[in-house]
Amino acid sequence: MRLFDPHIHMTSRTTDDYKAMHAAGVRALVEPAFWLGQPRTSPASFHDYFDSLLGWEPFRAAQYGIAHHCTIALNPKEANDPRCTPVLDALPRYLVKDNVVAVGEIGYDSMTAAEDTALAAQLQLAADHALPALVHTPHRDKLAGLRRTLDVVRESALPVERVLIDHLNETTVKEAKDSGAWLGFSVYPDTKMDEERMVEILRVHGPENVLVNSAADWGNSDPLKTRKVADAMLASGFTDDDVDRVLWRNPVAFYGLSDRLRLDVPATEPATHEGNSVLRGGE
Repeated sequence: MRLFDPHIHMTSRTTDDYKAMHAAGVRALVEPAFWLGQPRTSPASFHDYFDSLLGWEPFRAAQYGIAHHCTIALNPKEANDPRCTPVLDALPRYLVKDNVVAVGEIGYDSMTAAEDTALAAQLQLAADHALPALVHTPHRDKLAGLRRTLDVVRESALPVERVLIDHLNETTVKEAKDSGAWLGFSVYPDTKMDEERMVEILRVHGPENVLVNSAADWGNSDPLKTRKVADAMLASGFTDDDVDRVLWRNPVAFYGLSDRLRLDVPATEPATHEGNSVLRGGE
């Protein structure tokens, strides 16, 4: 079984997670730029973070046979902080990098005017750089957030068919599907979506343009949720081809819109990245 986690924050995870993910079948992932928990106070801290998504994390992932790509953006939560918004001016420097396969996460957290501005600006950047966009829908008042998101997308230069709307659930999936956007579901312990609900959504709405992710981060999360969804799909009667479609071919198709997706990990990786190693002690 081959698995692609299209939304996971490996900066927050350990090398043990990479090892377990590979053993479970994960061979590729996309790490979206996101809020790190501790508020950032200047654009310079974003620059270091973006550099790590383009350098250190692909290096770590390759040690465990996993192809790593990323998306780059000013996230919705920090779009409200005037100390952070100048990072919008620096994004073009990163959006031309080979490993960047989308603009994201963009979208809404609290549905403020500042978030409107950042979303519209970054959809334009996606159009300008011929990249798709990964959109974060708010954790609260999700249906209103989805509708507001779609309004901004439709007013933008980026076709809705190049947009992945993430963190969907039962209340938002139909309108998102009717819009023509790609559909993202985050399967997460205690909140968002679980395996059984995900299987039911697939049964009702079908596997077309559906991407399932773990969204694993620094919170209570599970980097093996893609495998658990695959197992739940098979147990409920979905075929191996259905699983491969949802958990491999669909994310390959969406991020492939960037023309930058490279799924082969070189057989021989360098032992260090800029003089640093993931090894410790006698390893």
